[in-house]
Amino acid sequence: MAGTGQDVVVQQLDQDEPDLLRDQFRQLLRYRGMLALGVALGLLGGLWTGLVGGESYVASSELSVRQVTLDPFSTGSSQLNRDVMGTERQTAGSNSVADLAQQKLGGGQTEEQLLSGLQVTNPPNTLVLRFTYTSTDPETAAERANGFAQAYLDYRYAQNKKIVDNTAKSYDSQLQPLRDRRDSLLKDIEGGRLAGRALDQALSDKSSLEITMSQISAKKAEVVSIDPTSGRIFRAATAPSEPSGPGLLMVLFLGAAVGLGFGLVIAWVRLIFDPTARSTADVVRALRAPVLGTLPGQRRQGPLLAEGRTAEEYRSMAFRLAYDQRFADRRRLLVVAPRGRNDVPAAVSVNLAASFAEMGHEVLLIEADLRQPTLSARLSTADGVRPGWARTPARGDGGWPTGLQIPIDAGESGAFDLVPGTRVRNAARALTSASATQLIAEADAPGSVVVVVAPPVLSYADAIALTDRVDGVLVVCDPHEVRREDLERIRELIRGAGGTVLGAVLHSFGGAKDEEKSGGSGGNGRKKNGRGRQQDRRTPVSEPYGPPPAPRSGGDDGQGRQPGSRAGGRSASRSSSQ
Repeated sequence: MAGTGQDVVVQQLDQDEPDLLRDQFRQLLRYRGMLALGVALGLLGGLWTGLVGGESYVASSELSVRQVTLDPFSTGSSQLNRDVMGTERQTAGSNSVADLAQQKLGGGQTEEQLLSGLQVTNPPNTLVLRFTYTSTDPETAAERANGFAQAYLDYRYAQNKKIVDNTAKSYDSQLQPLRDRRDSLLKDIEGGRLAGRALDQALSDKSSLEITMSQISAKKAEVVSIDPTSGRIFRAATAPSEPSGPGLLMVLFLGAAVGLGFGLVIAWVRLIFDPTARSTADVVRALRAPVLGTLPGQRRQGPLLAEGRTAEEYRSMAFRLAYDQRFADRRRLLVVAPRGRNDVPAAVSVNLAASFAEMGHEVLLIEADLRQPTLSARLSTADGVRPGWARTPARGDGGWPTGLQIPIDAGESGAFDLVPGTRVRNAARALTSASATQLIAEADAPGSVVVVVAPPVLSYADAIALTDRVDGVLVVCDPHEVRREDLERIRELIRGAGGTVLGAVLHSFGGAKDEEKSGGSGGNGRKKNGRGRQQDRRTPVSEPYGPPPAPRSGGDDGQGRQPGSRAGGRSASRSSSQ
């Protein structure tokens, strides 16, 4: 049972949704220039970083920090140290320590310059400070790491010593009044000036003063006995033998990776604002019609009648159209392009006509391009037996259609008739004339197919004028060149004219120069069946039919055929090739 094009469209869109990201990634690869530019910039940046930045050496020294207490072995001192390690780390990187390090190291470096290469860290759950210094010279890195570690210890020693001295002085200030009072009482007692109850009171006060003085002296002795050292260096820094950080190759690799990421971002932004169709899914969404086939990629367009893989693609398109109910009902097909040259649509129409003829249909190919007709000239050397007058059909004096039908030998595919286009003064009037309508209506005969090729839709209104007579439209385009808005406009124009977009054919041929070179090449690319051989363009072509007869209005065309009749077309081709 024949399917409809809308079902195919829905199926294609459903298949594209899960692969949307993969499709977008494939589209990003189209912008290879941007990706290559990003990689090149990344490599240059990595090279500049590796060469200008120079090699750096890192040296580290570690010291253990101890809390200055009366009893360093008392419980809780370690936990207290862990709580203050953040403060100690900030102190180690302060300007005060840097000042002491500057005095020890010398070298004319300022505090800011010395601190620029220093990093002080505290490994988790430890009482350790790690002094890491980075320099372009390994000896300097080791010397300054050790210098900062020793400067920190000296600074903390001086701070602790100052605290001990101040505490001792505070105790001395407390002892001095007590000594004076004791000496005064002692002088009264020894001088015999006191007696009785007064003497007893003086002796009691003297004893209390001596006890208090003894206690204060004991505390002072404890403070003075405190070791003000805040730690010790247990691992001194040594000069590193190799530079730290990634080497030049790694820097280049990282630069290339960053550049590639930058190129992908730029390509993605370019993709977002790219107005072209880009992919098959975009064409399907814009036309609301299936893609019937994709012509194999070539550098330039080949012979008009294809062979090999391209010919098989055309046969697949013809079978899909034959089983499409919308086409099978009327068997009329209008082949058009959005803009530009008409070479590829002409090739598509010729090969579809040959494929329909191979399926057993009586095919009539109508060249409705009345502005730049080329099919008769391009098919002139197709089978080697074309009469001379058929290569140059009558010009615009007799109007169009002129009643001339040329039998085309499609090799093993069979034969079909061609109604060549003719330059006329008023193309719109000729396309909408009664004779043109009658010619297209020949598809109503059983087993007949009419294929019409018209100028680009958005360049001329000729295709729109034919839409209501042909109904089924096949759009031929390059998704990398056509705009999505152009495809949407084509769909609206065709629907507004009463036609239906049956599908699209995608291709990716070369530029305009390649098309111009290939557009003038004649010849039939399909395999011959032994009835005729392709001749060299320099060899004169035989003319068994003689000169062209004068056209007759309402009569025959000089070959015994009425205008619009294709009877005897295939037999004429066969007899002429013998």
